[in-house]
Amino acid sequence: MTRSKSSALRYLALTGTCAALCAAAQPALADDVDAASAEMTEGEKELAEMLEGRVAGEPVDCITAWRSDRMTVIDETAYVYGRGNTIYVQRTHNPESIDDDDVIVMRRFGSQICRTDQITTVDRFNGFLSGVVFFEEFTPYTRVEDEG
Repeated sequence: MTRSKSSALRYLALTGTCAALCAAAQPALADDVDAASAEMTEGEKELAEMLEGRVAGEPVDCITAWRSDRMTVIDETAYVYGRGNTIYVQRTHNPESIDDDDVIVMRRFGSQICRTDQITTVDRFNGFLSGVVFFEEFTPYTRVEDEG
């Protein structure tokens, strides 16, 4: 038997073994997903409600920042920017440090908020610096139109 045929047979044997193991693990994975959804944090539940009826789009580095739009802070979860048909979710590098008692201070130029902007937080009640925010990409969520 040639080396390539031997390799192919080993590959098929491993693939079959993997398929059998994956099929056996399928119910356990479904249980893990059910357990994870049951253990959602309050912030994740609030975000899920905001995103209900919306579909995620391709993440972007910058978004247009209108003065009339607002940013919602969801404790230990995400920042949500915008209103209307499309809202943008910003989870940041450390979502566990997001606190709705903090005021966001952005140093930006122009009419956009970008992932490279300098963002700090200040405690709303005491006025001291409470952290630095490192944005990731903004994920747009657009409302799905009902057909019918």
